Amino acid sequence: MYPSDIRQKIANNELLLGTSLFSREPHVAAAIYTAKPDWGWIAQEHSPWGTESIGMICVMARQAGIVGVIRVPWNDPAHIKKAYDVGATGVMVPQVDNPEEVAKAINYAKYPPIGNRGIAPFFAGMMGLTQDDVIKHANDETLLIIQMESVEAYERIDETLAMDNFEVLLVGPTDLSASLGIPGQIHDDRVEQIMSDVASKMAGTGKALATTFGDPEDCRRWIREGYRMMNVSSVLSLGITGTNKYYAEFREEFGN
Repeated sequence: MYPSDIRQKIANNELLLGTSLFSREPHVAAAIYTAKPDWGWIAQEHSPWGTESIGMICVMARQAGIVGVIRVPWNDPAHIKKAYDVGATGVMVPQVDNPEEVAKAINYAKYPPIGNRGIAPFFAGMMGLTQDDVIKHANDETLLIIQMESVEAYERIDETLAMDNFEVLLVGPTDLSASLGIPGQIHDDRVEQIMSDVASKMAGTGKALATTFGDPEDCRRWIREGYRMMNVSSVLSLGITGTNKYYAEFREEFGN
């Protein structure tokens, strides 16, 4: 339950299947967690909900052995530290376009001496932990997920991948298509070529390569390409039975 073993799973190159959380109601989250995702993605970038509505969902994820990931609205210390402090195991930062912005995210996400994140883990008391428990494990336990969503980010990907202290790169095909001047055309050859090239560059880095698709067959295709951290649509779209079906298929086909 705590600390999370997600970093070891990444080191083992395990398949990590996720789902997006479409609601901020704890009882809905509890139902979603019965599908046994490896990680659940709480997207705050475009949503109207505030941080106060998601902390319990992150704590519930930890209690269920699931990695709660919050995608924050922007690469900003106030958003990033608050997401970790309410209980997120992973924080996803959108539209990180260059190594300089990666360095800022690392500084905001990690406790000293790696970064400069302030210390006030709000979720600790709800899990029977002390502040010292969290301080001891945070830099080794949590995930920092950088989103690569632009041509600029792709052109500087080698510099970014040479950096330490972020654990996951997530390629966002929709915003990438917009950056290429073809918004929404996520299956265009130009988008797919970048996604394939990034998969080749990521091999052997020790970092997890992630993405998200609504169609499970697209998920299957990109898992084959090397995307080992995959958000598989949502339980709202697939239902719990459908989500369990695809998880079982993917784990049998692609699991270690």
